[in-house]
Amino acid sequence: MEPPRVAMLGGTFDPVHLGHLRSAVELLEALRLDRVHMVPAKVPPLRGTPQVTPEERLALLRLGIGDTPGLVADPRELERDGPSYSADTLASLREEYGRQARLVMALGHDAFLRLADWHSPQRLFQLAHLVVIERPGSDAPLPSALAKLVEGREVAGPEALMRYPAGGLLRLALPTRMAVSATEVRRRLASDRSVRYLLPEAVEARIHSNLLYRCR
Repeated sequence: MEPPRVAMLGGTFDPVHLGHLRSAVELLEALRLDRVHMVPAKVPPLRGTPQVTPEERLALLRLGIGDTPGLVADPRELERDGPSYSADTLASLREEYGRQARLVMALGHDAFLRLADWHSPQRLFQLAHLVVIERPGSDAPLPSALAKLVEGREVAGPEALMRYPAGGLLRLALPTRMAVSATEVRRRLASDRSVRYLLPEAVEARIHSNLLYRCR
């Protein structure tokens, strides 16, 4: 029996949009994963405070995922005190799935460029593989601290990555690359402009019914 293949896709999801969800589905397919845990951050250490409560962002995420096979709205960072450190979340997932599970942390290219500034960045590789979801034009040289951190870790494809439980780095170009921005969604909502086809219908309906992201 093959070890489970599991990914963590964290973020503020402020709010979750179709770009987040499509990326999760394509990640599931590209790496032949059993499950993608989408984990809203309670207190993101390197970002400003999200506009709505963690509980509301989780509720929106659950609505967005609906019954999509393989995607899970994971509340574990909301259940911990203090900042939402990815290393702690990965440690929890590693304990849940076991030492031989192929555990992946997926992140976007912009977040990857700041990885050396994260809490315990070396520990991330001890617990999981990192998969960087690339965007067009993202081939500039890495900052020196990041280059040193990832030296010797990069592999050429998913199967090479999955030979081991953790420790590798894969840059992955997903097929769709939907250019949806949560910042732009919030701007549109604040100015009462349409967000149709940027959000799942159930997410849009809850945002409107609860008057979320309106100018205060």
